[in-house]
Amino acid sequence: MSSNDRAIIALTSLGHGMVHTYELSIPILMTLWLTEFGTSTALLGALVSVGYGLYGVGALPAGILADRWGSRRLIVACLAGMGASFLMLSLAPGLWTIGAALVLWGLAASIYHPAGLTLISRGVVQRGKGLALHGMAGNAGIALGPFCTALLLLVVDWRVVAACLALPALAATGYAAQASFNETAADASSQVATTASSPAAPASATQLWTHTRVLFASGFAIVFGIVILSGLYYRGILTFLPNLLEDVFVLDGAVDLDPSRYVYAALLMVGMAGQYLGGWLTDQGRTEWALAGGFVLLTVLGIAFWPLAQMGTAPLLAVSAVLGVALFMVQPLYQAMVAEYTPSEARGLSYGFTYLGVFGVGALGAGIAGSILYWSTPLVLFAVLAGFAGLGAVGSAYLAYQRRHMIAT
Repeated sequence: MSSNDRAIIALTSLGHGMVHTYELSIPILMTLWLTEFGTSTALLGALVSVGYGLYGVGALPAGILADRWGSRRLIVACLAGMGASFLMLSLAPGLWTIGAALVLWGLAASIYHPAGLTLISRGVVQRGKGLALHGMAGNAGIALGPFCTALLLLVVDWRVVAACLALPALAATGYAAQASFNETAADASSQVATTASSPAAPASATQLWTHTRVLFASGFAIVFGIVILSGLYYRGILTFLPNLLEDVFVLDGAVDLDPSRYVYAALLMVGMAGQYLGGWLTDQGRTEWALAGGFVLLTVLGIAFWPLAQMGTAPLLAVSAVLGVALFMVQPLYQAMVAEYTPSEARGLSYGFTYLGVFGVGALGAGIAGSILYWSTPLVLFAVLAGFAGLGAVGSAYLAYQRRHMIAT
């Protein structure tokens, strides 16, 4: 890779890992907020849903701004905002300040994916390798962020942990501001100028509306529904999972260790294997059937997880490992389907809607989970999540049938 490619990948990998570190460290901290502030899962789930919702809702405007202003300034704002939000968490005197900090985090984090992926697509000549390294960094943040958070909580208060988490983002802000690279090197080296590489492309509201109508008049409308269901399942199961595991995972003589945090972190780490498996299945073709199979597995896990988790340590660890693989396996599959069901001239817009669905609408899963746990039981929560996955399987199978019918005719 060229020095320009390496500089861009260094910055985007750093940003990608941090976004997911913070995203999945929040549920670890929630177990402590429930106790310290004496709040209900319904109220805390609603507050977290706002932050996670903004994480998705901000993707569309962030993508438009990336085309107008370039990616560097947006990534600097993202890193600075995330660092400031966790500093605010560390100083929070009460629940509403925590809610405000999560709002700031959601707004800042929403910038990253459109800005970072735009920077890679326009600036990295070896794009495939760049995207692979970028994805691996995100997986590392998903797996190691919650694990490191749990380790720090062994020795210091959660406020100190939040302050410690803020420091890398603030340091990275300085690096991003002074890093030297050409944001459009890949465009300059390309023989064909693309619409996506033109800063003026999204400036037309008429063109934006036309592309949106074309997208939702095609199979992408069903794909969009599928990614929303995936987001609801993802956020619904992960947000309160550490808290649920506290009730079922008992390690004699190690109450202070709180093993539920490490089971949660291990589940996310196993998810790296799921990402690899999903990518491999994508390369084999028949993406719709593979995604349908992934959702069927998530449906079965939704039904079986809670009963198995209460049968002892071994069943809990086994079903958590399978859940980690299945939960992350579907992500590369639906990302590939987005590309398969959208025209190239609307690809950026389609991924903007995808992140809106997964992280924005999907954030409602946290509020749904919190409300169900407040008014009902974990068994009901997992049944509802199984319903989301079942609908995703039906939608994927329908698209597979439609494609087969089109090929046959």
